[in-house]
Amino acid sequence: MIPALFVVLISLIIVAVWTWKRLSVEAQDYIVDQAVPMATIGLVAVGLLFILLRSLYRRHEKSLERARLLSLFERETVQDKRLDLAFTLLEVNAYGVDGLQSAVPALKELFITTLQRALGDKQHRIRGMAASHLGALQDLSVVPLLVKALEDDHAYVRSCAALGLGRLRATDARERLTFVMEHDWDQTARSRAREALDRMRE
Repeated sequence: MIPALFVVLISLIIVAVWTWKRLSVEAQDYIVDQAVPMATIGLVAVGLLFILLRSLYRRHEKSLERARLLSLFERETVQDKRLDLAFTLLEVNAYGVDGLQSAVPALKELFITTLQRALGDKQHRIRGMAASHLGALQDLSVVPLLVKALEDDHAYVRSCAALGLGRLRATDARERLTFVMEHDWDQTARSRAREALDRMRE
């Protein structure tokens, strides 16, 4: 594919040079003074239009995918599958709640339940994801739960809780996050706490 495109490009250049040399001086001057600027403006306009259309298309595709996942989430009854869909739904939605308002109460309940009940040692990753995704829901009522998660035995959960608090810009947790930033043995947890505090200053 690439060699063929290269051959076509070289051929076009050769034809363009051959054509240019056979034009009159007046025609060359006209092209340089008039046609080239107009063509440049046209190409810029086409490029901008392409970028706009691509952005609209991606937004439309994202909206369709969000609607599909939301429908699956609302119909799903198996807890584990429902949780996976909830994680994916927020990730596809760039960790925002636009378009998900109807599902926010169910998402909140699911993440809280997961954070409180997924207590097995092997479930710390699920617990951590629930903590970070809780912050994306922009509901400050979960701040005490996330602050408590900053004391989890697993560093992954603590770092995710800090991420969630940062997403919420939970200023009430500033003191606890400062402690984690300064004293937690895990570098990721410290970094997440620092990032959360930085978000609160923005």
